[in-house]
Amino acid sequence: MLTLSDVHYYYHNDLFHFDAHVAKGEIVALMGPSGAGKSTLLALVAGFIEPEKGSISANGIEVVGKEPYQRPFAMLFQEHNLFAHLTVRENIGLGLEPGLKLSREQQRQVEDAAKQVGVSEYLDRLPEHLSGGQRQRVALARCFVQSHPVWLLDEPFSALDPILREEMLSLVKQLAKERNITVVMVTHHISDAKAIASNFIFVAHGRVEVSGRIDQLTVNHPNPALSEFVRAGEFVV
Repeated sequence: MLTLSDVHYYYHNDLFHFDAHVAKGEIVALMGPSGAGKSTLLALVAGFIEPEKGSISANGIEVVGKEPYQRPFAMLFQEHNLFAHLTVRENIGLGLEPGLKLSREQQRQVEDAAKQVGVSEYLDRLPEHLSGGQRQRVALARCFVQSHPVWLLDEPFSALDPILREEMLSLVKQLAKERNITVVMVTHHISDAKAIASNFIFVAHGRVEVSGRIDQLTVNHPNPALSEFVRAGEFVV
């Protein structure tokens, strides 16, 4: 589904070199120390930056050189990026039609999306009248109302308290399963990875060091950097 092959990107004099594969329907936790290259990898996939060389393909189609909006990805950031002057209904509707000239069917899709994430009663409110968790639900609805087969999540729930974070992760897992969506999620939390992911990719020193099934994410892993990362992360709440 999503493949990075011999991807090179330079930031100043630092080289990031990525090889990775994510199969269709997988939920992959993208993990690693701060500054290791997780967000760089995600930005390369999304098209916010371009590689010096290498291939990035989605479902066998090359995406390098395409604008972000031309790529088959929906993205959810840590900051929800809602438009303060637009209602919940309009913010979700942007995922379907940037000009907000929605057909009757699209309006129904917005209402269904709001219902699925639990914000249907707030459709006519502005973001400033919502809690942090409610705003992230709106951002998630805008993400999944799009028809894209891949979601890229950049630590979207890290600022939420543990109980609410667990609730949002469960919702993402449920929605992704229902729609057969492939998910790549950056997270620092071992518990989050184990709660939602089927697989993981571990990035360190500007490259993918290890990838595998989520049950291999243990302190006993033979890769010392990953083992240490897991050991430290087990104490993070």
